[in-house]
Amino acid sequence: MNVDGTSGSSQQTSSSDNNTIAGNNTAAGMTNLFMQLLVAQIQNQDPLNPTDGTEYVSQLAQLTQVQSMETMSQLMANNSVLMDNLQTLTTGNLVGQNVMVQTNTLNTDGETTIQGRITLDHPASVVTVIVKDSSGTEHKIELANQEAGQVDFSIDPQEMGLSEGKYTLSVVTDTGEENVPVELGGKVTNVRIPLDGSPTQLNIAGLGEVAYNNITQFGDSVTTGNGTDKGTNKRNFYEL
Repeated sequence: MNVDGTSGSSQQTSSSDNNTIAGNNTAAGMTNLFMQLLVAQIQNQDPLNPTDGTEYVSQLAQLTQVQSMETMSQLMANNSVLMDNLQTLTTGNLVGQNVMVQTNTLNTDGETTIQGRITLDHPASVVTVIVKDSSGTEHKIELANQEAGQVDFSIDPQEMGLSEGKYTLSVVTDTGEENVPVELGGKVTNVRIPLDGSPTQLNIAGLGEVAYNNITQFGDSVTTGNGTDKGTNKRNFYEL
């Protein structure tokens, strides 16, 4: 007999009830403590110089404010848990979907072709995407004259002679534009949720693991070609 759904619902209800009871107990405990302190304060006050009644009212108001802050803190903590659960469900649904992520690293399997995209702030006559391995060897993708905006490119490990491993990406233009953002696309093969609470990791085919918060686009990645000549522009790969 399948009782998974009933069990999960019961556990969530029980957890919610426990949080409510804990909150009520905390509020009741603070009220009792305040009343004990108030009674002790009244019993031990100086008969010749009694405490002004407005001071008791002020103390009660402060207690109420503290209780409200604690209640709000508990609600925020509960909302944080709900948001984490929602993100987990959302990222799980990404398996098998195409995404684009902003990254300057590539962990290639040596076979899968990766579609990429850069965004230029200014037109450039020469645009070069540099793929560098751990030993410092550079493989260059030369793109022809480009207008400002998005420029598509592809990384074919077999054609470029890239073996399996990790590479860094950078972009150089003849205009001296710095920090050009690089986006790479691929299909999500699995999702890993780190135990240390760090961002959820997406494993993308031919790209490796990338943090979930680096996603820039859902759906199909990029088209073939660079947008200026509808794909007729040739790209030259060479190794230094």
